[in-house]
Amino acid sequence: MISEEQFQKELNIIIENAIREDVGDGDHSSLACIPKDAKGKAKLLVKDEGVIAGVAFAEKVFAYVDPELEIQTFINDGEKVSHGDVVFHVMGRSQSILKAERLVLNAMQRMSAIATKTKYFVNLLEGTSTKILDTRKTTPGLRAAEKWAVKIGGGENHRFALYDMIMLKDNHIDFSGGITSAIEKTKKYLEENKKDLKIIVEARDIAEVKEILQNSGVYRILLDNFTFEMTKEAVALIGSTCLTESSGNINENTIKQYAECGVNYISSGALTHSVYNMDLSLKAF
Repeated sequence: MISEEQFQKELNIIIENAIREDVGDGDHSSLACIPKDAKGKAKLLVKDEGVIAGVAFAEKVFAYVDPELEIQTFINDGEKVSHGDVVFHVMGRSQSILKAERLVLNAMQRMSAIATKTKYFVNLLEGTSTKILDTRKTTPGLRAAEKWAVKIGGGENHRFALYDMIMLKDNHIDFSGGITSAIEKTKKYLEENKKDLKIIVEARDIAEVKEILQNSGVYRILLDNFTFEMTKEAVALIGSTCLTESSGNINENTIKQYAECGVNYISSGALTHSVYNMDLSLKAF
């Protein structure tokens, strides 16, 4: 996984680019009718139910827009919220509050939706040792915030991007001439380039699981679109040789049964690509 320093850099890039995109050469609506030194207050109002996420991100946005803005937080990231709750107050220059408003809302609405869905899946896995993972199926340019939301919801992050872990999927395997060829080439590449990256290899059937097990150095085997019966068989074959991950068409109705097959992880793109934003608003008062 990427370092905390790199993760913070990614968040800063999101904020800088979003403000550039939204503000351009100025928030002319506010500049036109609100005096530069006018002060105001606004509250983050919840109009929905779920798990709040993005409070700390909002603090970073406000600090970027205007370091003199003051935030008074009442509900923290990861806490449950319901209609009518007030998450925080922001106080300071009215122009600054309005400049930050849309980015704060866009980010928090989506992050809260992701955290809420993740928490729902985590609850479905109660009683098992299986962990829920996100994927790279994120909104372009917003990955760091969305993966942060998964963590807030109680899930775990898969690799952040293409550079922090090796993942040999079906196309890599087919282009490389087979599983063993792909693994051998990968280990040689890592050695030659002095890179210490974990290797995950996808299996499409039991025969491929057996071939992967004939090769050393694999950190995790991804069982893609396996049935319950195939998953149980694969987990028994793999034993403690490496970790296991199930993926592919797993939903709220099947996730518990896959977990009960004994896999270490279940990955789901739905955590980030299939959510409905939580209804939040920033209201002056």
